[in-house]
Amino acid sequence: MKISIEQVEHVAKLARLHLSEEEKQEMSEKLSQILTYMDKLNELNTEGILPTSHVVEIKNVFREDKVEPSLPEDQALQNAPDRVNGYFRVPRVIE
Repeated sequence: MKISIEQVEHVAKLARLHLSEEEKQEMSEKLSQILTYMDKLNELNTEGILPTSHVVEIKNVFREDKVEPSLPEDQALQNAPDRVNGYFRVPRVIE
C-alpha cells in the first residue's frame, strides 16, 4: 500500500507537525513500507492459533509468601564487627 505525500501532509496537519519536503518524502516511504509489511503479515494463516498478549509464557517466579522463623539474634550478629545490646553498630553517616 502506497502512502502519498498528500496523506502525510494531512496527518501532519492533524498532528500539528511541520515537516520539510524531505521529511514528507521519507515518511511516505517508511509508512508505505510498514503497511506493505503488514499486508504480508495478513497473508499468514493464523486459523486455530489463540490470540496472545505475550509471545513467551508469563509465570510468577516468586516463592509462596509464608511466615518462617528468622535467624536467632546471636547467629545474625555473629559476624558483626561491632554490636551493642543485640544491634549492629555502624559508623555515623550524618555529622
